[in-house]
Amino acid sequence: MLLEALVNAGGKGSRMGNCGIEKPMQIVGGMHTVQRVVDALQASSHIERVLVSVSDNTPETERFLNGTGVETIRTSGESFMDDLHQAFETMNGEYVLTCPSDLPLLTTEVVDTFIEYFAPGTMESAIAVVDERTVRGVGITPSYTREDGGRNWVLSGLCIMNRPRTLAGDYLEEYLFQTNWVELSVNVNTQRELDLARSYFQD
Repeated sequence: MLLEALVNAGGKGSRMGNCGIEKPMQIVGGMHTVQRVVDALQASSHIERVLVSVSDNTPETERFLNGTGVETIRTSGESFMDDLHQAFETMNGEYVLTCPSDLPLLTTEVVDTFIEYFAPGTMESAIAVVDERTVRGVGITPSYTREDGGRNWVLSGLCIMNRPRTLAGDYLEEYLFQTNWVELSVNVNTQRELDLARSYFQD
């Protein structure tokens, strides 16, 4: 199964605080977080195109990606769903993998395993989730959890969605791809989470 992938890098990043650096451009392990995500996706044999949505909130991110040959699309940056719809309108596939730009521990193996789990036609959408105990174990207190099977799960932001039905505003039944993977546990939304992500590369 070949998919287009959309990386969301146009948000305000307000929880990071006024640190003078756009969130996708924060350095983790010697690389910008957005580059780590793009590299993990581009190396997947299941991904045929990677598109990054940027906005007026992330002009440095846009310049950096364009300078490295990564395809970008300018969206409003007003909300996740606005940016998603604007990007989806320029894409072609029936299904799109979406990923935030702030998952610097993401690996191609994780991406491949998630895509191979997905069953097009049978599933309308899927989202990769992480056991709450794993997330708390790395030192992060989740702001939101979803209960399933008697356990609480944290949304990673890694999703596969039916593009035409999303654009039509249809309700999509979500399948939860349940993991205990640290690679999906660290979303860099705050300075503390940035420090946690960096700690994984210090050795």
